[in-house]
Amino acid sequence: MSRVSAGLLLYRVGERGLEVLLVHPGGPFFRHKDLGTWSIPKGQPHEGETLFDAAGREFEEETGFAPPGPRLALTPVRQKGGKVVHAWAVCGDWDPRELNSNTSEMEWPPRSGRTIVFPEVDRAGFFTQEQALVRINPAQAALVRELADLVARGLA
Repeated sequence: MSRVSAGLLLYRVGERGLEVLLVHPGGPFFRHKDLGTWSIPKGQPHEGETLFDAAGREFEEETGFAPPGPRLALTPVRQKGGKVVHAWAVCGDWDPRELNSNTSEMEWPPRSGRTIVFPEVDRAGFFTQEQALVRINPAQAALVRELADLVARGLA
């Protein structure tokens, strides 16, 4: 398993202030889990692929949307299992109802010999900073906080 992943934190600023896009992982392990399981769209780079390019590719694969605009590098975070997440913030808007995620497959139930196919991401949504901080993987909360600080200082 790769110890590095790359992703994009899509954000917009509107009537509710700063809102960030988070995605919920699909599949049987996360079906009944909510708080603390959402994430930025992210994934592992392919061999020879830059983290910057991997972030954009993974975002598009997981959402079906290619965000426009410049990207602002955020400070990488280390998740509980040791994986380092490299992220870039990008300002833009998108309708999460248009979610079109790639799929994954796995044997389920374990040792059953039966393979199921499921979307890698089953839900997406824009959340205020406060809403995002209770939904997102705790290690990735630092990305939301850093972005909020940059927006508040007029740097993003």
